[in-house]
Amino acid sequence: MKPAALRPQAKRDRQDEVRYCRIKASQQIAKDLVAASRAALEQLQQNPGMGSPRIGQILDIPDLRSWRVSGFPLIWFYLEREDCLDVVRLLSERQDILSVLNAN
Repeated sequence: MKPAALRPQAKRDRQDEVRYCRIKASQQIAKDLVAASRAALEQLQQNPGMGSPRIGQILDIPDLRSWRVSGFPLIWFYLEREDCLDVVRLLSERQDILSVLNAN
């Protein structure tokens, strides 16, 4: 098992999404988002290679992988390191993901 290490921007992304859910939906939906995002990371910690490498290939970012958050239009982006999962971002499908990741 490799622990997930969220970069500061990934933490802010999750906080922003939780805040958005609280405002636009409900406190319960925000709690469900926290649980679903945590469950997605737990899956990746057990099997880091199961994320899709496609976006990393398109952007020519070696080892960048993505994994969807079940029940939400959100995707975790991470790099598998020797000792951890380097979690780069949590982005919404509503965003121009290629532009956002290419700008970093």
